[in-house]
Amino acid sequence: DAMTPTLPGLLCLGEMQAHSKPALSALPSPVVASGGNVTLQCGSWHRYDRFILTKEGEHKSSWTLDTQRHPDRQTRALFPVGPVTPSHRGTFRCYGYFRDKPQVWSEPSDPLELLVSGGSGKPSLLTPQVAAGQNVTLLCRSWVPMDTFLLSKEGAAHPPLRLRSQPRAGQNQAQFSMGPVTSAHGGTYRCYGSLSRDPYLLSQPSQPLDRGTTAPPPSQSGEPPAEPSVYAVLAIR
Repeated sequence: DAMTPTLPGLLCLGEMQAHSKPALSALPSPVVASGGNVTLQCGSWHRYDRFILTKEGEHKSSWTLDTQRHPDRQTRALFPVGPVTPSHRGTFRCYGYFRDKPQVWSEPSDPLELLVSGGSGKPSLLTPQVAAGQNVTLLCRSWVPMDTFLLSKEGAAHPPLRLRSQPRAGQNQAQFSMGPVTSAHGGTYRCYGSLSRDPYLLSQPSQPLDRGTTAPPPSQSGEPPAEPSVYAVLAIR
């Protein structure tokens, strides 16, 4: 594992004070395939000496790194994670503190959900070619039961879009309305499915399938859900 826990940091949670909270982001994306790599970046305009990254949930851990001063005057620390396994999935937060007061942590960053997909391949779904101003809806569907669908744009650091699945014609599906198309919508999108009992473990990423494709076999017990299919539906107004 690229991160080695430093457990003493866990003792400080009871003595936090209201310093400015840092920002936590995942580079290049909070959705990562099993076996891949991701970097969790903690940053702040406050000149903290160190950042602490914590993982909540079943596999609790804590890591500490010295901050690095950047030309834009921000302090940052980069926590490499990988090769990623399903045990890395979950909620992360980071805190800052000063070297002369290691027992006093900042407020926590906003939570970051690290989502791990079960597939090793990375098939892509290209957005359809549409004119600017048209409305586009991306439809994600699966023959295998899914509780939630997530739509992720490749290279985007923001969290994926989530929708509860809806039954239709024997399948589960969700329609992601993208609104009027602009150049900012351009890119490669993937759809994933998840179950409520394990929301951080995602299915394999989607591949574009024809409507006539037969249903994939059900996933075996204990395995990630089978991959959903995605295709684009244009709603032109």
